[in-house]
Amino acid sequence: QPHVVESGGGLVQPGGSLRLSCAASGFTLDMYAVGWFRQSPGQEREGISCITATGHITVYADSVKGRFTISRDDAKNTAYLQMDNLKPEDTATYYCAADGSSCSVGWVADFDSWGQGTQVTVSS
Repeated sequence: QPHVVESGGGLVQPGGSLRLSCAASGFTLDMYAVGWFRQSPGQEREGISCITATGHITVYADSVKGRFTISRDDAKNTAYLQMDNLKPEDTATYYCAADGSSCSVGWVADFDSWGQGTQVTVSS
């Protein structure tokens, strides 16, 4: 069954970096946009970044703009989220999803199937 698998989370100090991976299984990722989301306990899932199937368009939530970078390597059937200058408020479970989104206004609603998530904890 087609699905995505997130990895790369962990414990990092404030100001540190992590790179998350989103590997597609059972389908070819290059036909789909990829969205990254995060959710903290008691909070709603937040869409933080999106990249189109061509990779030509990327969008970021204001909360991560300038610190996070989304990318994709279709040869590896994988998308990435490079997270720099991490802050304690970035602590959350991070999820990715693939769908036929244009990453335009309202893109968060385009995605409805996520992986199991990977935990990111930013703490000293």
